[in-house]
Amino acid sequence: MESEPIAQRESKWHGLGKKLKQSRFLILMIIPAVVFYILFCYVPMYGILIAFTKYYPKLGIIGSIQKHWVGLDNFSIIFNNDPEFLNVLKNTILIGVGKIIISFVAAIIVALLINDLRMRHFKKASQIIVTFPHFLSWVVLAGFINVLFSRSGVINDIIASGGGSRQDFMSNSSFFLDLIFISDIWKEAGWSSIIYLATMAGISPELYEAADIDGATRLQKTWHITLPGIKPTAILLLILSVGGVLSAGFDQIFNLYNPLVYEQVDILDTYIYRQTFSKMANPGLATAIGLFKSIVSFILVISVDRIAKLFGERGII
Repeated sequence: MESEPIAQRESKWHGLGKKLKQSRFLILMIIPAVVFYILFCYVPMYGILIAFTKYYPKLGIIGSIQKHWVGLDNFSIIFNNDPEFLNVLKNTILIGVGKIIISFVAAIIVALLINDLRMRHFKKASQIIVTFPHFLSWVVLAGFINVLFSRSGVINDIIASGGGSRQDFMSNSSFFLDLIFISDIWKEAGWSSIIYLATMAGISPELYEAADIDGATRLQKTWHITLPGIKPTAILLLILSVGGVLSAGFDQIFNLYNPLVYEQVDILDTYIYRQTFSKMANPGLATAIGLFKSIVSFILVISVDRIAKLFGERGII
């Protein structure tokens, strides 16, 4: 009676060993990625404990935990005693949500426009042109934007040559917020459109041929064939992008903003940076804000995933 379970177990182990042997090259390829994420994503999570201490570098994390454990005091300071935090949180949500909506729509529009181009060489050239800004760092782009819009920049030179007065574009909070969204589209819309273009390439040509026979216009084919075809991919990317709503683009804002627009465009990441390195504040406060960001992002991703599934769409979990 006991021989059958033993035989079954041996058979299972033999089958597992055979599958591992067949997939050995794939396993070897994925090992570096697994090691990378363990070392740089999971091991550093140990530092979360700093959020619950008054951290002193000379004591280290363990020493600070033993001598200066403060529990949830850092979170209490952030939410109750820091007048800047709520404004920074509001700015982060505004910019983060705005970027998700605007960039999400812009990427789909760029993909649709490129997909509709019929001249092969012009299509490739257009894709290269709209994708290229992604490979430039925000340090380079910030320098370029400042050359254009600073008080002594090209745009003001054109205005002055026409008899107008020079404008302080980079200290105008309304203009600066628009600049954040427009520059983000310019840099990332082309790159984000690549996934949509790949999805469009997988749509059956027979659907378009049938639509042509029925006399459908290009707009009708886009609305009834192309958009439904990329819908699952778009929802998946939207769910993933929601997780970064509280990030809002540190590199971009840090390289572009100045003290005159802090009140309108200061976000959590730039606020953490200044708290940690400029004001020499307790690193526990900065870590507490980072932990708050992570928890909210996790909740948002799970929530949007569940909402998508309620409407019959595929999620990520």
